[in-house]
Amino acid sequence: MPPYDLVIIGGHLITMDPAVPDGPATIAVRDGLIADVLPAGERPEAAAVVDATGGIVLPGLVDTHRHTWQSATRHFGLDWSLMDYAGAAFVRLGPAIGPEDVRAATLLGALAALDAGITTLVDWAHIQNTPEHADAAVEALQESGIRGVFAYGWPQTDPMRWVVDSDEPLPDDVHRVRAALPDDHGRVTMALAARGPELSRLEATRRDLELARALGLRTTMHLSNAGSVTRLDELGLLDETVTLVHATGCADDELKRAADLGVTASVSPLIEQTMPGLGTPATGRLKAAGVVAGLSVDTGIATSGDLFAQMRAALAQHRQSGRPEPLTARDVLAMATSGGAAATGTSERAGSLTPGKRADVIVVAADTVGLAPVVDPAAAVVLAAHPGLVRTVLVDGEPVKRDGVLLGPVRKALDAARDSLDRLRHAAPEVFGS
Repeated sequence: MPPYDLVIIGGHLITMDPAVPDGPATIAVRDGLIADVLPAGERPEAAAVVDATGGIVLPGLVDTHRHTWQSATRHFGLDWSLMDYAGAAFVRLGPAIGPEDVRAATLLGALAALDAGITTLVDWAHIQNTPEHADAAVEALQESGIRGVFAYGWPQTDPMRWVVDSDEPLPDDVHRVRAALPDDHGRVTMALAARGPELSRLEATRRDLELARALGLRTTMHLSNAGSVTRLDELGLLDETVTLVHATGCADDELKRAADLGVTASVSPLIEQTMPGLGTPATGRLKAAGVVAGLSVDTGIATSGDLFAQMRAALAQHRQSGRPEPLTARDVLAMATSGGAAATGTSERAGSLTPGKRADVIVVAADTVGLAPVVDPAAAVVLAAHPGLVRTVLVDGEPVKRDGVLLGPVRKALDAARDSLDRLRHAAPEVFGS
């Protein structure tokens, strides 16, 4: 048998690991792991070869927060405010969403993420209307082939019951789902999508966070108001297992305290700038405070589904803000890779091209009129890459996109999403203006 299962040759590596130099090199994969990073020109015997000549080789991108269950209702809420979005997505659409709608949207969204070079996805699933809804989301993530973190949230059958000064407990079904996903190092793992003190009473937030600890889960939680970090810290509820989504309104001293506690953050720069009510992206303030942050799409209803767009949005907003902290192409690329892995609890497996980590690797075509000639590979990726230039995507060393063609159940996902949208148009016509 060959010593390696697969080798990636001919590409220019951006490793996102200070201990592994960037530049031309060969990646050798064995048993789903990056076994070695070898000098350029070495071509050890392997069962398969990925020729990355003319390409930039990167760790797979990490989306730290996406409401994947909304992927069949994309791109029509661009002009909505936060309240418009909440009314449409939760009050009107949420109760009409069935398990098959969740399955269709999650499969479509996960495949779209893979097509865009996102190999790790936090599926922020606050659509737990029934146990079948949870099962549909998990099964769709598994079918897609993505490294999925299923973040279990709350139901939308009566949305206001769980998010307006709520004291409701999360559904007991969370225990069953945890028992079904006990492996914290598998391809699909679990987290808890907690409501936070801005959506529920402080006692309910405490119960959510303590539930996550009891189940051995990370917590991802929308939190933006000043004072919220302080209140949770006083209760001893914040640590390195907690990720704050948005954090736009948190005071600077609170962010510094969060950094001291090891709390991470998830920034959604494009939607935070385009949806009134979400606040200004905290990218620069998080960096100044020392909080490790990742990037996220949030909802496809009103934003782009790829992290290249999010990187550009983060960079442009920070430069326009006039804040003194430098933010480089390398910095935002770190948010999309190693920072995202930290915020999802997958740093041991993903986020960099480090021997011993899982072989989640992408190749971006750089020998194109859009990128070539490449002077600064990191800047080229941040400023000019897009899903169409993602030539190869590997998860656990297995190809899910090859030669620019997405593998997997693409036709099935498109057909199911179309059927789901048709059902939802009939169930909630007022949302779609018909």
